Amino acid sequence: MPRERPREEGHREARARTHEPHESHESHEVRDRHERPRRRPALDARDAARSAARHVAGLTGRTPEGVTSLERREDGWSIGIEIVETHRIPDSTDILAEYRVELDGRGELVSYRRTERYYRGRAEDRT
Repeated sequence: MPRERPREEGHREARARTHEPHESHESHEVRDRHERPRRRPALDARDAARSAARHVAGLTGRTPEGVTSLERREDGWSIGIEIVETHRIPDSTDILAEYRVELDGRGELVSYRRTERYYRGRAEDRT
């Protein structure tokens, strides 16, 4: 015959099972971040360049002339954007500037800085 447990002992075990510590919502998020493989957002080179140009235009108030460089990084993009800082007559004396823009994988601005200024007619001296 099965041995019957005293009532108090069975009650203690049931109580222990129902009061097990629960993981917080935060600990699930931390664990999920570590368990899931990192996915790169689908931002292609063309979209990254457009996003960089929009950011530079918004920050400088000037229209970008073009993209001078584009590099895929592990966590986003590094893009060179050229703008006319000062229009002059003749155009060959315009002052141009190149801005280096860093974007994350979604196309959001991480940083930007002007890396150089030069006269349009002397652009070939830059290389």
